[in-house]
Amino acid sequence: MTEDSPLLDSALAIGRAPGEQETPHPDPLAHQADRDPAELAQLALVTGASGYVGGQLIPALLAAGWRVRVLTRRRSGVAAHPWAHLVEVFEGDAADPVAVGAALAGADVAYYLIHSMGDAADYAARDRELAHTFATAARAARVPRIVYLSGLHPAGATLSPHLASRVEVGRILLDSGVPTAVLQAAVVLGSGSASFDMLRYLAGRLPAMVAPKWLRSRVQPIAVADVLGALVGAATLPTDVNRTFDIGGPEVMTYEEMLQRFAAVTGLRRRVIVTLPVLTPGLASHWVGLVTPVDAGVAKPLVGSLVHDVVCAENDLDSYLTDPPAGKIGFDDAVRSALADAPADHGLRDAAGVVAATALSAGLGALATSPASRWYRDLDLPAWQPPQSVFPAVWTLLYADIALVSARTLSTLEHERAAAQATRYRRALAANLALNTAWSLTFWRARSPALAAATAGILTLSAADLARRAAQADRGLGCTLAPYPLWCGFATALSGAIARRNRVR
Repeated sequence: MTEDSPLLDSALAIGRAPGEQETPHPDPLAHQADRDPAELAQLALVTGASGYVGGQLIPALLAAGWRVRVLTRRRSGVAAHPWAHLVEVFEGDAADPVAVGAALAGADVAYYLIHSMGDAADYAARDRELAHTFATAARAARVPRIVYLSGLHPAGATLSPHLASRVEVGRILLDSGVPTAVLQAAVVLGSGSASFDMLRYLAGRLPAMVAPKWLRSRVQPIAVADVLGALVGAATLPTDVNRTFDIGGPEVMTYEEMLQRFAAVTGLRRRVIVTLPVLTPGLASHWVGLVTPVDAGVAKPLVGSLVHDVVCAENDLDSYLTDPPAGKIGFDDAVRSALADAPADHGLRDAAGVVAATALSAGLGALATSPASRWYRDLDLPAWQPPQSVFPAVWTLLYADIALVSARTLSTLEHERAAAQATRYRRALAANLALNTAWSLTFWRARSPALAAATAGILTLSAADLARRAAQADRGLGCTLAPYPLWCGFATALSGAIARRNRVR
């Protein structure tokens, strides 16, 4: 579970434009540590606090003078945040009515920031159940207001399953009997947002692309700072307000224009984009998952939410709230601010390095291999050895698997700011490819099946460790690499059998 909707998961990353002189800003949490909690009369409950929207909303609420309580399944999930010692933490499951009721007791506003992500078959039913539990508990606790963050969508359109689930959750909360504000936003521009990351990596990594037709859909993106301002402001709406509000930035553009604008802001050349009508959201999500660190299971709802125009039909919330003095943040400034806090993208460099290293290992192994040699033809081979033609086919697929998984793993780790883990993976990959080449040399050049069997055994352990490291970055990547250690294990058994049958040679 995560609190971010497919269009809304975002990070507070509003910094300065490149070249702009940095000016000191006061820490919004600094003045809270010395205040008596009794002075903070109003209490806000935030669900999904361990996620990024909730995690960034909390310091904004504290800075606005709210006392904050969070409901989280695991206290450890919020312990690392700098605001952790400034809030009340209720540990409990959002599916437990008792835990939810206890967390809601005495709250002046309740933020519902829980959404399912990925492709779990029961996500819609799960979201529906959690929303009903929360709505019922909020009504029983006489909470004055619920604020929910949902996705912007055109009226009357056939929505993707994920976006339809978001809309259903909003309707459940609006029908709860508790005054509810459902804020509906499209692409949120902030470091850590899956929708922003998809935009960033597509524009940064692909100077030319064949893309789905939804790149022509009109979008009204919004800076994460403006989203947080709207969320905080919605807490004090009049008690008779129970409705949805569209929120967006000052500009409307197509997704293709967003890609081109991103490229221009970051100093990249204009992207060559060809759109095709044949790429379904499912196919497009796998394409996004291949090119970017955004998981295909997360990309699917993102893509599904962008197949329609997502433009504000009204701006009624502006009549209740006061915009920042300079107005809402424009696209270019929001991108610059988000990138100021974003990790560097070395995806293309990593991919090139991984492919080169894997190709070198494969090439050296191929040069060493000589199945037509008299020595090999004279060997006593076990009957269960596959035909010789199988080996180049299998190894070609495995080398491609190693390169693809390794490039994706490094990209994912660097995106998650796990630089040390990425460095360890590079070292493990280098050792593995060296062992891979060494097996070919010990068997074909040294003509020592026994030494080759020992080398293959070490290679198997190394390949299993590599798959384990990939799984730490993403479970799916570890599963994708699993055939490699399995085949190395088979090569170990085969080399050992050949060594035993040819001991006198």
